[in-house]
Amino acid sequence: MASETSLRRLALVISLFLLIATSLIPQSVLAAPLTETSAVPDFTSFVSSVENGQSNTLRGVYVDGVFALPVIQQPSTDGLYVSKMTDTLTQFRLAVRYGNIGLLAHNYLSGQYFSQLALGESVFLVYGKGRVETMRITQVYRYRAIDPYSTTSDFIDLDTNQHLTDYQVFSKVYLGAQHVTFQTCIEHDGNLSWGRLFVVAEPATSQVASTH
Repeated sequence: MASETSLRRLALVISLFLLIATSLIPQSVLAAPLTETSAVPDFTSFVSSVENGQSNTLRGVYVDGVFALPVIQQPSTDGLYVSKMTDTLTQFRLAVRYGNIGLLAHNYLSGQYFSQLALGESVFLVYGKGRVETMRITQVYRYRAIDPYSTTSDFIDLDTNQHLTDYQVFSKVYLGAQHVTFQTCIEHDGNLSWGRLFVVAEPATSQVASTH
């Protein structure tokens, strides 16, 4: 079991990695907003498109009617890396250490889809040899960063108004029993890093909980 000190260091990485990247991106590269005509391919075609023969590598995520996105891995030398390609998710290497899956995306790119995920919705994880795991959305967490530009900012839960440290947020969304966490930033009044959105999906046999 990692000490609280070491977990706090990890929490700093996850709470600010998107901030570091988004603060360097000009507004002119923002992706177009979601529309009702956003095309999602059929499931079979998507599975075929992401297969690469690596049975243990997560290659894609499919949510019917919402998105079908390939997944790339963070480089082993860069735990802060988040893809700047459109329609792509990045698997958070650090989450694997705790037996879970973290899926990262900037809120001006594929992260814009995360707010469309609804409680009870099915999420299909596609691996390199076509194996599929079915997950279900059970929790949605929304936080405001008290100081969006601080590497030690605490957070306010937007649903409960609870004050949480970075360590508490990290523990809530990345530790514990098997689950997948989608993470992006929340934009507010032009500040791309104003808050954080975490959407948690658990194995399909789990019961749906709540938004907080």
